[in-house]
Amino acid sequence: MSDKHQIAVLPGDGIGPEVVREGLKILSAVAEKFCFSFDLQEGIIGGAAIDKYGKPLPQSSLDLAKNADAVVLGAVGGPKWENLDYRIRPERALLGLRDRLELYANLRPAKVFSTLIDASSLKKEVIENTNIMIVRELVGGIYFGKPKGVEKLEDGNEKGVNTLVYTTPEIKRIAKIAFEVASKRKKKVLSVDKANVLESTELWRKVVTKVHADYQDIELSHMYVDNCAMELVKDPKQFDVIVTTNMFGDILSDEAAMLTGSIGMLPSASLGGNNGMYEPIHGSAPDIAGRDIANPIATIMSIAMMFKYSFGMDEASEVIESAVEKILQNGYRTKDIMDNSGKLVGTKEMGDLIFKEVQEA
Repeated sequence: MSDKHQIAVLPGDGIGPEVVREGLKILSAVAEKFCFSFDLQEGIIGGAAIDKYGKPLPQSSLDLAKNADAVVLGAVGGPKWENLDYRIRPERALLGLRDRLELYANLRPAKVFSTLIDASSLKKEVIENTNIMIVRELVGGIYFGKPKGVEKLEDGNEKGVNTLVYTTPEIKRIAKIAFEVASKRKKKVLSVDKANVLESTELWRKVVTKVHADYQDIELSHMYVDNCAMELVKDPKQFDVIVTTNMFGDILSDEAAMLTGSIGMLPSASLGGNNGMYEPIHGSAPDIAGRDIANPIATIMSIAMMFKYSFGMDEASEVIESAVEKILQNGYRTKDIMDNSGKLVGTKEMGDLIFKEVQEA
């Protein structure tokens, strides 16, 4: 058996291939610096897979991901495939990977870099020093619950159904992840639900509270999702680790992204099975694909998370994070985070700058 780490690469659609290319560039720089041996194998997913195979997640790509030590993913989707039956749309590839790889925990950090405070739409005093980790349950809840679908009624109308379901074991395991993450941060966990009107999240609150009994050094509080959405823009510094359901986490993490000034800055790690999947939280942005203006930093920071969570190489992760911060301090900006004093660069040049900084670290 090879001693090399097996990494599956799934670039996907739109800007996915562009930002993944820059992420792999940083991976190679870190590998050389830390004598990290790896093999890359590329698969096709999303709209590109639909065009070629008629399905968003071909078995060959799923097998590639299953057999890898880690998966690097770009983005999927675009207007071209929006009119397809939802069961074969590009986004089903993501849901399929999460389900089949048993990736039940999604970690989404939202850190405001001091050099990018002016890129945020919020006031400096509101967002300064914000550093949040959203722990999102990823394979349960309303995105996976059954029954689901659209059916014809006898009177000619249609009915759409989705089911919000959570079991005690599903809630327990994501709560444990949140408390473990918090133990290495500020030791604060906020559990977000809608327990006043949704029985499934009433159970969520009950189970999270029970799990907390094993983590008495961690402070636990609860908040309804609508209030949390408001507080995120009102006073984001109050939060450390937020744990929540699949749909609430999807929404709140995108909101948190804008605290940083751009969704192009935020990475994510999906964990829980035998490997991890790492991807930017932004979409495929087909309107800017191929124009060399996409921000690759979220993908590059996802590579940093891969080194930390899949390979236990905290130092390598820190080298990448420091390189990104240094380049931002030097004033380099992609279009989405550009300010009056910045130096505008494209996708490739931003990757090259961070690559050089990693090499020289």
